[in-house]
Amino acid sequence: MKRPKRKLIDRETDVILRHWREAVPNDRLAHLVKDATRALLRALQMRLTEHSVSLGQWTFLRILWETNGITQRELSDLAGVMEPTTFTAVTAMEKLGYVRRKKMRNNKKMVYVFLTPKGRLLKPKLVPLAEEVNKIAVENVSPQDITMMRRVLLTMIENLARDEARPNKHLRIPSTRELSRRVHQAEDNNRARLRKRA
Repeated sequence: MKRPKRKLIDRETDVILRHWREAVPNDRLAHLVKDATRALLRALQMRLTEHSVSLGQWTFLRILWETNGITQRELSDLAGVMEPTTFTAVTAMEKLGYVRRKKMRNNKKMVYVFLTPKGRLLKPKLVPLAEEVNKIAVENVSPQDITMMRRVLLTMIENLARDEARPNKHLRIPSTRELSRRVHQAEDNNRARLRKRA
């Protein structure tokens, strides 16, 4: 049984939908994917908040439910975030009693992250929330369209990964330090340009 369409849409969502349907229906896909991702994440965060779990913690918990007992570095890699971000999240989850950190006898340098029983018990509570968000997101979308959307998104990911792997020293992700230096340099250049005009 299909649920009736919700009549009430918040103002922000209404603005985004009108933008896409009326103002720029053929704008770049990246913006559309970003807006869809933002909506999915907001819907999930609203549900996770009821269980005192942040969206960032959700990312790490999902990984640990599948690969418990990995190093913080491996956790960072799997989550696609920098190690300081992982350290901060793991510290918060440790205070909440969801994980514990442990150094192994054979390697005192590496810090391993393990779920506690409390962290494991979150899975049956939180996974259905994510499934609910996914179900809501594809309401009134045919199974064929969902299959096509998955295929298209996976192809886009593959295409972009191939592009990233191409040897091109001009197309790369700069380090945080380098990016900061570039931003400061651009700000200095802008200030100098404004002084010349004055």
